[in-house]
Amino acid sequence: MKRTTRRAAAGTAAVSLALALAACGQSDGGTRSDGVGSTTVGLLLPEKTSSTRYEAFDKPLIESTVGSLCTGCVVDYANADGNEAAQKQQFDDLLAKGVKVILLDPVNAKVTAPWVEAAAAKGAKVIAYDRLAEGKVAAYVSFDNQRTGEIQGQALLEALGPKASAASVVMINGAESDPNAAMFKAGAHRALDEKVKKIVYEQSGEWKPEVATAKMNEAIRTLGKDGFQAVYAANDGMAASVIEALKAAGIRNVPVGGQDASLDAVRRVISGEQAYTIYKPYKPETDAAGSIAVQLLKGMDISSSAGAAVDSGGLRIPALLLTPIVVTKAKVQATVVGGGLYKATEICTPQYADACAAAGVK
Repeated sequence: MKRTTRRAAAGTAAVSLALALAACGQSDGGTRSDGVGSTTVGLLLPEKTSSTRYEAFDKPLIESTVGSLCTGCVVDYANADGNEAAQKQQFDDLLAKGVKVILLDPVNAKVTAPWVEAAAAKGAKVIAYDRLAEGKVAAYVSFDNQRTGEIQGQALLEALGPKASAASVVMINGAESDPNAAMFKAGAHRALDEKVKKIVYEQSGEWKPEVATAKMNEAIRTLGKDGFQAVYAANDGMAASVIEALKAAGIRNVPVGGQDASLDAVRRVISGEQAYTIYKPYKPETDAAGSIAVQLLKGMDISSSAGAAVDSGGLRIPALLLTPIVVTKAKVQATVVGGGLYKATEICTPQYADACAAAGVK
């Protein structure tokens, strides 16, 4: 994927979309008169186990946005829990119901072009959400994923400090079926390759904690306990597995980073077990996705709603790309607490009370 125009500002994207809807007016009460096709947004999310964000944040926030912008509109939701075949059935079920707008975050983006084509044949439009589904999708809403990987790599360098130039690094990447994972990887390499001694081991953890554990154990056996000085893990679920594998091997003081700002990861950052996580303010992303979906329901032109464009398989896709934020121990209060993702009381359970006090989380 190649980004061809500017990124959108996270704080303004959803506002402009909402204003566009308001300007259009809702004289029809927010819906047309052709049933499910004008009142329902399909929402298909990919995972529950390896990332908790989808159930905890994306689903309820998108439901709220759609409901607030479109009177009487509803979200028809399903989660594939990592099962590609299940997601295909969920997609087909939405089309069979007559749903005309589908937000799709694919388990495997490489197989979706025929899905999108089948939707078009039934007059339905697909918005690629968070991961870029292949095919002629109507729009793509996500974070700038290559920039995300670059920020991850930079944070790992900062965790290494003056030892970075002599450091050997292990990389546990995301699933090869996920185009976002490839962009995270490319961004991380951009940050790391000229700044560390060597990437000494690199494998896909497939977004599965158990696979990440196996790969990390293999790295330890192959390299030895002193054969690496840092670990890049593409998300927090895999970072947790990496950290446990290091503990089991008696390896200490090796910085490990992740992504998604899961609650457990933020606690690990506070306690010093995890060097950093990446906070993607979910509300701007979900607001943008929900707003574009409603615009499509209303038959509106969405070209002005996307501040960027991406190339996908020779197709030019309107896109709205947001910028993520790194979270270290020193930044927890200003980012995930200040941004409203978590309350300090959620993070600072008795086990983490002293660490929170030391980090100024309150």
